[in-house]
Amino acid sequence: MSEHPPLTEAVRLPSAAARDGAKRIAVLGAGSWGTTFAKVLADGGSDVVIWARRREVAHEITETHRNSGYLPGINLPANLRGHDSLEHVLAGAEQVYLSVPSQSLRSNLASIRDILPADVPVVSLMKGVERGTGLRMSEVIEQELRLDPARIAVVSGPNLALEIAKREPTAAVVASASRDTAVAVASVASNDYFRSFVNTDVVGTEFGGVLKNLIAVAVGIADGVGYGENTKASIITRGLVELSAFAVAFGARPETMIGLAGLGDLIATCESPLSRNNTAGRLLGQGYGFEQVIAQMNQTAEGLASVGPVLELAESKGVAMPIVAQVGKVLEGTLDPRELAPHLATDSDEPQAE
Repeated sequence: MSEHPPLTEAVRLPSAAARDGAKRIAVLGAGSWGTTFAKVLADGGSDVVIWARRREVAHEITETHRNSGYLPGINLPANLRGHDSLEHVLAGAEQVYLSVPSQSLRSNLASIRDILPADVPVVSLMKGVERGTGLRMSEVIEQELRLDPARIAVVSGPNLALEIAKREPTAAVVASASRDTAVAVASVASNDYFRSFVNTDVVGTEFGGVLKNLIAVAVGIADGVGYGENTKASIITRGLVELSAFAVAFGARPETMIGLAGLGDLIATCESPLSRNNTAGRLLGQGYGFEQVIAQMNQTAEGLASVGPVLELAESKGVAMPIVAQVGKVLEGTLDPRELAPHLATDSDEPQAE
């Protein structure tokens, strides 16, 4: 068996100027995160083509090296191009990255099933749980594309798109059932400002990315109401307990939840005004209803769509998630956002062990 670099070692590709041997990468989804990750890949030396549903977005990316609707003020590298044809984008791709809204993933996969290049890794950049099935994104990919799990990888971590697009240093984790696949993806998804680590805990890595969004909505609600740092710190800390208990119940490794995909992503998403889920929660805390929040946001806040499926999954395993349950009630309009705070730490009036 071949030796792999240790987890702390990141693999660097040649600069974008060194075109010889550059990998051909396809990214499906030209929102803020899809475009940002395409930039990460291009800055690592790959030739990247990103699929945009709207032709004008694809044209702007190719001709002006901008995506002003999602990443205003950010210059994109010359080796990143856009196109509105899935066939064009996927032709010759050596790796395929998916960054579409989680609830529309299945329909998008149906469109590429027959044109996906054979034997290439398929990488999920999404953080959500499918409504109706409770499936993680990698499970939807496996089911809809009929792929061996060894070909599937997921990326997660403290990844606020605009900061990364500005080349601010950060790290992520790539998880796959196959360590070889994880290493192959991490090797491409690394550059001077972005480092990818690897693990084989797909369950923990995905659920960390999903569940932190729900806790970030709760923190946003508290912020919108006007509560201070003690309240938000309590939500984050007890939220980590909730997401860890949930993920472990489904087979995740406990250590994953205190790594980049768990605690790291939780801190970034809960603390930053750049977080879509934090923003959505803040609007809810200010008294806006669910539909009003959706109307005000230009981008998807995956946490809002994942509350129901996550609570159903938690119930199936007997895992108590009082913070997430309270967020669900705020979304339903059955709980005043100002009443969230008394329910932060437990669903019982009896003193509980920490």
